[in-house]
Amino acid sequence: MAGRLTIVGLGPADELLLTPQTSAAIAAAEVVFVRTRRHPAAAVLGDVQSFDEIYDQADTFEAVYQEIAERLIAATSEGEVLYAVPGSPLVLERTVELLRAASDDGRLDLEILPAMSFLDAAWASLRIDPVEEGVRLIDGHRFAIAAAGQTGPLLVAHCHAAHVLSDIKLAVEEPPESVIVLQRLGLADEAVFEVAWSDLDRDVEADHLTSIYIPEMAVPVAAEFARFEELVRVLREQCPWDQEQTHASLRRHLLEETHETIEALDARASLDDDEVDADLDEHLAEELGDLLYQIFFHARLGAERGSFTVADVARGCHDKLVFRHPHVFPPAGGDLVEAEDSSAVLRNWEQLKAQEKSRDSAMDGIPPSLPALMLALKMQKRAASAGFDWEGGPEVAYTDVEDELAEVREDPSEHEVGDLLFAAVQVARRLDHDPEAALRAASQRFARRFRVVEQSAVVEGIDLSCADEADLTSLWAAAKRVAG
Repeated sequence: MAGRLTIVGLGPADELLLTPQTSAAIAAAEVVFVRTRRHPAAAVLGDVQSFDEIYDQADTFEAVYQEIAERLIAATSEGEVLYAVPGSPLVLERTVELLRAASDDGRLDLEILPAMSFLDAAWASLRIDPVEEGVRLIDGHRFAIAAAGQTGPLLVAHCHAAHVLSDIKLAVEEPPESVIVLQRLGLADEAVFEVAWSDLDRDVEADHLTSIYIPEMAVPVAAEFARFEELVRVLREQCPWDQEQTHASLRRHLLEETHETIEALDARASLDDDEVDADLDEHLAEELGDLLYQIFFHARLGAERGSFTVADVARGCHDKLVFRHPHVFPPAGGDLVEAEDSSAVLRNWEQLKAQEKSRDSAMDGIPPSLPALMLALKMQKRAASAGFDWEGGPEVAYTDVEDELAEVREDPSEHEVGDLLFAAVQVARRLDHDPEAALRAASQRFARRFRVVEQSAVVEGIDLSCADEADLTSLWAAAKRVAG
């Protein structure tokens, strides 16, 4: 025979808002459980068992709710049980959903007593009729997914922590200017105030009785990024491979995906826009997606240890880019900075970066692990932005290469060869070419030509391992004509 469970709601505030029916049920009950003692009306229950310890032990809220439901079902085998939840049992109570399912399966004899919800207090404070306004109720934990595609007014509950507010803020591409924050409704320290959207996770000290009201969501929340973040979370929780990964183990995957993205970019960049077919763009989009997954994965690892979330990553990058573009976004209390060309932009960028990072030298902050050509180019650009650069354009760099080549002829050491390569990078910089891309393209051309050389050698019966200089020169000239 199924055990009997009665569920009551403690209302949105203290015991003054309990219904008489709920008060009577609590007084008559012999075995009482409360989901959490972190509620103003929980004191009326006296010394009863709560499930607060499960929140500290379980990895996810869903696991918490599953465990609570199972314990309550087990407890009913000993006799009738009363279970008290914050607010109304019928509003945003996942444990009640699970217990209802158990009742439908015949595992419980369930009774749910109606109670006052925080919604009633919210409508009173906002002075609106939710039906007339068409308000949609959203769980803050699932805002990006639950609000996807929604417009109009939204009341967002369960905004109990700064990271929840941060996730909400990140999910909206074109947010409203401000929202209304509702806290501790029905209590003596009730607070209802307006806050700018940009300050939502900065100026609000969130607690377990915090909700926000968005009067008008004109542009729907972007669903794709939300779905992507949810996918990363689920894979991390359920896929054995994803569970094993760390920042260190993902390093090589980040490098691989970066190189594959560069390969896709190179394939597209080698053609004019009118020559690029849909397959190339589709391939580029696919590789960018793989790279995006690596970024979201690292952010998920940061979130798991409480360090940062993907919202922090996006917000930090956003604020940094605004700060470093004073020619686009005027500094606080100031005017736009003039930047007549891209060179001026880069000079401003490096100066602001040095100011931001409190660096003593223009060479500080350059990752030594960069590929050698990129490292040389980065150092030269940093020095130039600090004013250490000669006038004269490419001619100065050509002369430098000639001087370094003469020194290599005199001393063919690694030191002098390195200086020659560094001078070659100077030529690329002066001509506004990326030396890494230029050398990569040259290497690819060489590979195409050498394949032609191999094929031609077979046709002409030439053994490359012992061919004379005339044959090699002829084969190479022909390969250049064929392969470009």
